Amino acid sequence: MITRRFLLAATAALCLISAPALAADTMIIELKDGPVTIELRSDLAPKHVEQIKSLVTSGAYNGVVFHRVINGFMAQTGDVKFGNLEKGGDLASAGMGGSDLPDIAAEFTDKAKFERGVVGMARSSSPDSANSQFFIMFASAPSLDGQYTIIGNVIDGMDRVDNITKGDDAANGSVANPDKMISVKLGTK
Repeated sequence: MITRRFLLAATAALCLISAPALAADTMIIELKDGPVTIELRSDLAPKHVEQIKSLVTSGAYNGVVFHRVINGFMAQTGDVKFGNLEKGGDLASAGMGGSDLPDIAAEFTDKAKFERGVVGMARSSSPDSANSQFFIMFASAPSLDGQYTIIGNVIDGMDRVDNITKGDDAANGSVANPDKMISVKLGTK
């Protein structure tokens, strides 16, 4: 005889089996419209992903603004030195800083392309200057392939990324009243 307790247990087991588990290399960014889940690609860029995870774990990204957002291209954030306006950051300097951690040598790949939802590391003109800033692609940009390090891709919440306040095209995407990463945490299995 099938009991109610058996049915409840079986239903709970099915829910656990069918529910998508977050991988250990997952970063969850809470935006004004809700969470964005990013699968981190340590298989493509182990040193970059390790640095990102260290910054997330330390809470460095919490409150950091999207200082450069170009409609149809990408949204850039991650300047932990100048990008947190609540902790004395300066919007005029946002995008010019990094973190106290060392810069990372490039980890370019030909195994992934800069397409919609891909997350890449920002850098200066030196390929080995990535530190803490990253960007999320709104659309494909083949010109970035092999020129910037790919660290992940959005696996949930791209519609929320699309809603990030866009910057001024005439000012290279500079945002006057920027959105921020309310909180950032690592996912668990």
